Amino acid sequence: MQLFVSAGLIGLVVLWGLLSPATLDAAVNGALAVITRNFGWLYLWVVLGLVLLVVVLAFSRYGDLKLGDEDEEPQFSTTAWFSMLFAAGMGIGLVFWGVAEPLSHYGTPPPGLVTGTPEAANAAMRYAFFHWGLHPWAIYGVVGLAMAFFQFRRGGTSLVSTATEALPWRIVQKASPVFNVLAVVATAFGVAASLGMGASQINSGLNAVFGVPIGRWSQAAIIVVTAVLFIGSALSGVDRGIKWLSSANLVLAGLLALAVLLLGPTVAVIDTFTTTLGAYLSELVRMSLRTTPFRESSWVGDWTIFYWAWWISWSPFVGLFIARVSRGRTIREFLLGTVLAPTLVGFAWFAIFGGTALHMEIFDHVPLAAAVKADVSTAIFAMFDAMPFGAVMSVVATVLVVVFFVTSGDSATLVLGMMSTGGNPNPPARVKLVWGVLVAAIALSLMLAGGLRAVQTATIIFALPFTAVLVLLAVSVVRAIGDDWREERRRERALRRRMQELMRDGVRGVDNRAP
Repeated sequence: MQLFVSAGLIGLVVLWGLLSPATLDAAVNGALAVITRNFGWLYLWVVLGLVLLVVVLAFSRYGDLKLGDEDEEPQFSTTAWFSMLFAAGMGIGLVFWGVAEPLSHYGTPPPGLVTGTPEAANAAMRYAFFHWGLHPWAIYGVVGLAMAFFQFRRGGTSLVSTATEALPWRIVQKASPVFNVLAVVATAFGVAASLGMGASQINSGLNAVFGVPIGRWSQAAIIVVTAVLFIGSALSGVDRGIKWLSSANLVLAGLLALAVLLLGPTVAVIDTFTTTLGAYLSELVRMSLRTTPFRESSWVGDWTIFYWAWWISWSPFVGLFIARVSRGRTIREFLLGTVLAPTLVGFAWFAIFGGTALHMEIFDHVPLAAAVKADVSTAIFAMFDAMPFGAVMSVVATVLVVVFFVTSGDSATLVLGMMSTGGNPNPPARVKLVWGVLVAAIALSLMLAGGLRAVQTATIIFALPFTAVLVLLAVSVVRAIGDDWREERRRERALRRRMQELMRDGVRGVDNRAP
């Protein structure tokens, strides 16, 4: 039933975008204005709350609870595990925004700063760290923890409703099937946003290397071709296609970052990382709750609110996927592995790519900010053009985006199949095929309706209702973790008492046999 309802809703939006793209574009833009004006504060508070929750759980007495049986070992090695969750979580986005976001903030800084100043450059890097740091991974971590806890410790299914049904409130229990549909719809549109960005950047890479024209029809063709690839990978299973592609892509991304670090302004990059990390930590709370009530500015809505909505829309997909590959790990290991480790890697990525781009813009007078203003997707290739071995790095970056495109698509296809078949960890091939086609169709229809902006706008809209579900998931898993911890302590105390009684009985037996 969930498969037909969610697929039907998504199919209607796809048809709308294909038959009347102008009206769809107008509708989503109108809805976006209402949401950012009235609910932007909600995104900020919820996401900051999840960051605090992750810190408390990871370093609390509950951290030693295992997601599975007490003697169970993880299914995947730490390296393979990290590769899969990182590629599924934000692979395309890092390549797309690694250069473009700091340059965008430098050219159009947060309210109160002047364009093109050292303060604008520092703020540009600080907000890039902020948007790709602890907050998104905290969202993923909490959803993944809830899915893994109820599935592997309580024997439930891999559905959002499994966690929410554990709450004692009747209205929540009755609405839990609706939550599954919301999770599927939010996931489909969140993934479509990333695929739309990936297609535009692949198009720019092919243009830089082979002269392929940049346009919506070229990007539509790219979506179709890559959809065939990620559907084929999804059909091959997690242990082969997704695992191999994720591991290979992490190595390729590391080599590209190392090349930029060594060929670019190495010392300046290290200084950028150091300074920005300090500024990020000192300004974390202020940035987390920043709105602009006394300014006519859309900056926070265009960037922070969009990102928080984007991460929330991805959270059922990424959360369920990392839960799927995280059985056997403790809560502390799970949260540190899914929040802290990827955050540090993201910081390093932005320091290398964003720091290099800003240094070239400010000191070498390479017009990268102008390139970003003209077309965001060309930013990384414009930077490579001004570096040694730029053509080689452009090819590598294009391949990287293609593989990230495939890993995101096949992971999403698997998870959507799981969510729409009652939590089946190995959904039928025909179901994965249906979802692969639908995800590609969403990206196509939104791209034709209004380009990348329409894809991003739709993400914010469909993430809003799932935000309430996210809060329920957090409450449910905290209650369940507390209950399990107390139950384990009761069993341990009972076992100690029993051992003490046996020891006393043994001592009495020895005394009775004494002459």
